Amino acid sequence: MNNADLIVATLRAAGITHGFGVPSGNVLPLMEAMRTGGIEFVLTAHEGSAGFAADVTARMTGKPGLCIATLGPGATNLATGVGCAFLDRSPLIAITCNLNRPQFGRRLQMGIDHHALFKPITKATLALRPGNVAATLAAALRTALSEPQGPVHLDLPEDVALAPASEPVPLLPEPEPVSPAANEAIARAADVIRKSARPVVVIGATAMRMKTPESLRAFVERHGIPFATTTMAKGLIDEDHALSIGCIERAGRQAQRALLRGADLIIGLGYDTVEVEYEAWAGNVPVLNIDIELADVDATVNVVHEVVGDLDASVARLAALPAMRNAWLPEVLRRHRDGFQRSLRPSTTQFSPHQAIDVVRRLLPRNGVLAFDVGAHTHQIASQWAAHAPRTFLITNGWSSMGFGIPAAIAAKIARPDLPVVCIVGDGCFQMTCGELAVARRHNVAIPFVVLDDRWLSLIKIKQERRSLEIYCTELLPDEVAPPPAHYFGVPAVGARTPEELARGLAKALSTSGPTVIQAVVDPAHYSETVYD
Repeated sequence: MNNADLIVATLRAAGITHGFGVPSGNVLPLMEAMRTGGIEFVLTAHEGSAGFAADVTARMTGKPGLCIATLGPGATNLATGVGCAFLDRSPLIAITCNLNRPQFGRRLQMGIDHHALFKPITKATLALRPGNVAATLAAALRTALSEPQGPVHLDLPEDVALAPASEPVPLLPEPEPVSPAANEAIARAADVIRKSARPVVVIGATAMRMKTPESLRAFVERHGIPFATTTMAKGLIDEDHALSIGCIERAGRQAQRALLRGADLIIGLGYDTVEVEYEAWAGNVPVLNIDIELADVDATVNVVHEVVGDLDASVARLAALPAMRNAWLPEVLRRHRDGFQRSLRPSTTQFSPHQAIDVVRRLLPRNGVLAFDVGAHTHQIASQWAAHAPRTFLITNGWSSMGFGIPAAIAAKIARPDLPVVCIVGDGCFQMTCGELAVARRHNVAIPFVVLDDRWLSLIKIKQERRSLEIYCTELLPDEVAPPPAHYFGVPAVGARTPEELARGLAKALSTSGPTVIQAVVDPAHYSETVYD
């Protein structure tokens, strides 16, 4: 067994079954070890996509994701996906396969300082060296899985990978535990809630990593508190719930802000401000923050109390308290929710994005997974889409990078082949990552990729309009919309210009055994009304 074999055996013991990346000669020793050691190497078109896919694998499985790249440009490409895991808090091992150690420090082709590159976007960047491979891997896995979770970078010189292993596969330590909050902190939080007349819960991204997310529902139901979510936390409680008021700070944000600022207490449950800072929307309403760490807030935010500790324990203890009543009326919440959803669907004579999104939601089973990308459609989907279960709504909001959707959908389907998966991307994102369709074809994953083709970088165009700027360099294609090609890299493509055509194409795509691209030609006009209201 060489050190590459040792690395693979250790990662396999940690529950990792797939690694995503792009090879080079320096990567071959690790690839061969993966082939013989039971971890499948998934060839992506771009290393950034490998990082996104590894991030989503971690979200879907609870095990660390794995992504791999060569030195230099491979590493810099990989950094885009690793940064996603860093700000979206996903446990991930990123391995760069480097030159032989005697070549370090020289001005050689592709050679850069990988540790300097990855230091700002990882929890740790570590060098793998003979005699210390096992201990370094064990430390990396523990660090990645300890809260707040995130990526760890490992640099693997080729001569180290090929050297005989001198260590056994290590025992893997448990992640560092988060201590429960003090009893006094829980008691004071209960008192703050009890004294409020119109509290509102806002659930955030930290709650995505709870071991018992069902306690969130127990908490809001026990005390009858309406709840909203951030974009990434959608589905932690079924959004069909009578206490749900929807997603904050996306399309229709002014309606949500009005309701939240009419509350007399905001209860942040696992609220990670990396998605959106409290000061953007909370106004002068007092904030009770319950999370694994102190909130990062501006001095203008009125944080009346913080409960810092294990989130599962904190929520469970608050859910077990005697029921606390408030002044919210069910009819008020229902009217708000219905009015909010109506406002997201303005009347139009053209095939619009909101119609396309409704078609996908109607045809995707309730337990199905939606992966989508960054742009104007992100705002619309986040507010409009009803998510019914955890880990069924995949987006990057801390990192917020274009190019996430297609590799995210592929990774979700590889990790959970039992679940239906649909991907929605804008045409700008599709241009950026359409090469990843070759991955979907090679693995024959049954994913419909719905491309909202509106011919613009619509989110940036709206911002130009709002700032009274000239519309400049945001038109993707100046020509009239043409029918799609017969296929992309062997993935069949069909067109849709009406909701009915999209429904027919999507129904067929969901029933097939492989991927399909559906080009939905939409009019983006209502984005100006809904996305930036």
